Amino acid sequence: MNHTSLLRQDARVIGLVGLAHGTSHFYHVILAALIPWLKPEFHLSYAELGLLMTVFFTVSGVGQALAGFVVDRYSARTVLFSGIALLGLSALVLSSAHSYAQLMLGALLAGCGNSVFHPADYTLLNQRVSRARLTHGFSVHGISGNIGWAISPLFLTFVAARTDWRTALLSAALLPLGVLALLVWNRHALRPEPVAAPVATAAGAGKAGAFSFLRLQVVWMCFAFFLISAVALAGIQSFAATSLVSLYGMSLAWATTAYTAYMLASAIGMLYGGFLGAGSRHHDRIIMLAFGAAALLALVLAAAVVPAWLAVVLMGLIGLVTGISGPSRDLLIRGAAPANATGRVFGVVYSGLDSGLALGPLLFGALMDANRPSGVFIGIAVFQALVILTAIGVGSKTRVVGLPKTA
Repeated sequence: MNHTSLLRQDARVIGLVGLAHGTSHFYHVILAALIPWLKPEFHLSYAELGLLMTVFFTVSGVGQALAGFVVDRYSARTVLFSGIALLGLSALVLSSAHSYAQLMLGALLAGCGNSVFHPADYTLLNQRVSRARLTHGFSVHGISGNIGWAISPLFLTFVAARTDWRTALLSAALLPLGVLALLVWNRHALRPEPVAAPVATAAGAGKAGAFSFLRLQVVWMCFAFFLISAVALAGIQSFAATSLVSLYGMSLAWATTAYTAYMLASAIGMLYGGFLGAGSRHHDRIIMLAFGAAALLALVLAAAVVPAWLAVVLMGLIGLVTGISGPSRDLLIRGAAPANATGRVFGVVYSGLDSGLALGPLLFGALMDANRPSGVFIGIAVFQALVILTAIGVGSKTRVVGLPKTA
């Protein structure tokens, strides 16, 4: 295959997988975005509404670990198609719900659908994208997720405010339907192929059983990395805006702008991180520096010693530095994956992400109930600092060979 054809193939696969991942993240917040409508409609408490989201992430976390085995045994493409279809079905169930039990069923189906994306996506990227552009594939994958997070509440609240929440969910169901049609149309680009051995295998897999990778310490260090970093992320997503209002006396609109700055800067950071990671052999060091800077910035926010406008800038900087670490993080995990176990490793490791997103709101919500808004940012800083320890642990077990720079 010549250079132009390979570039075209890489771009197509990266784009298709990124679109699927953005759809997954769009569904992460469909319930949270519609809380102002669901609460009075079903006479629910915030705890009951929160339980719906806990169910979503719990099912997704458990499902990710299981989906990795299915991906390795059968086909990442087939599993990905099934997950997208389940997301569409979940929106249909939620839109027709007339009881809390039906809402719970919709959340469960959405969690099942969401569970397949990381093991399927990363397996497809590792199989179908050339080494020279794999880091950029990881970068686009992360950016597309951030875009899904950003668009979902804007879209759903816009439609619900002008029609009703049921119409908003029916409209949301059209997204996975359209994405699935596009993926099926381009299914040849995502055709299954044997998983190539990673660039470097930290644990020296050899010929082992399907569950042997679970004995690798580096896999559980990667799981801890995602669990801890996701707790910090959950604090930012759930309560950073509310904490900024209390600490700096800014309006909710300004505090929301600060969160938007975090998300947009994170996407920019991921884009730059793709180039930075492609030229480095020390991905653990990139992660350590990024999260170290993020933790210091979070402590500055907690101290409330800067003007409100600068707090918005600091939120953007936190997003930027954590975004830079994203592609290096994925390359570090790739190096920990034994041959022919990419789906299983990414499935187990990324289940830590859902676990952290489920646990984080409980912890930071308790701090807000105790009227300690500064404690939210202190907690975020503590968990970001703990991420550094896990990066050191993973880096000591494996060194991913640097990918060559693209022409």
